[in-house]
Amino acid sequence: MRFAPAAVLAAALTALLAPTTAHATPAGHATRAAAPGDTVALPVHDALAQLPVRTEDRTGYVRTAFKHWVDADKDGCNTRAEVLKAEAVIAPEQINRCSLVGGAWYSPYDDRYIEGPTGLDIDHLVPLAEAWDSGASAWSAAEREAYANDLGDDRALIAVSAASNRSKADQDPSTWLPPAAGYRCQYATDWVADKTRWGLSIDTTEQTALTDVLAGCPNAPITVTLAR
Repeated sequence: MRFAPAAVLAAALTALLAPTTAHATPAGHATRAAAPGDTVALPVHDALAQLPVRTEDRTGYVRTAFKHWVDADKDGCNTRAEVLKAEAVIAPEQINRCSLVGGAWYSPYDDRYIEGPTGLDIDHLVPLAEAWDSGASAWSAAEREAYANDLGDDRALIAVSAASNRSKADQDPSTWLPPAAGYRCQYATDWVADKTRWGLSIDTTEQTALTDVLAGCPNAPITVTLAR
């Protein structure tokens, strides 16, 4: 079962979206800015329109800036293993505290079933380098660790075939989309949700690509709990 990251995120979210509420704000009262832990819900087209558009900058990026595959709850299973257990279509056997054997998974990027965990990668939906480019370079080490091990939102990390993940690498939707065309609406929608969750920006080519994909998709509602 997925669990929330252990790192406590203290930075406030730049006002992107107002939190959902069951009551209208009374006249004369200001609506407070959304904050970590708030839940927002809106159509994906609106969410895309509210993402800040900025030029990306990869200066200084190193993958080790994002400490990942930690064992946040100290149960012997690191983040990779937690995702594998949560997403298995046939549960693997867990031995030696958290060594996984057998099992089967579905890789939606390329519409494949994969037996055994060795043929799988755990993909950061929005890659670490892309996160760095679009805001994470200014985060604390603790925030980057929380991002890299985000088990608080099932869209953030996904078990996929190693081949599809390595084909994607650190690309955004302007240069890479899942080979399985039927998954592209879900992929673009989840990408927008993940960037909303973490307060990340998009660049103009990414914005165009997402707009083009989502133009052929249902304007699905997304619900996001803000991480920062």
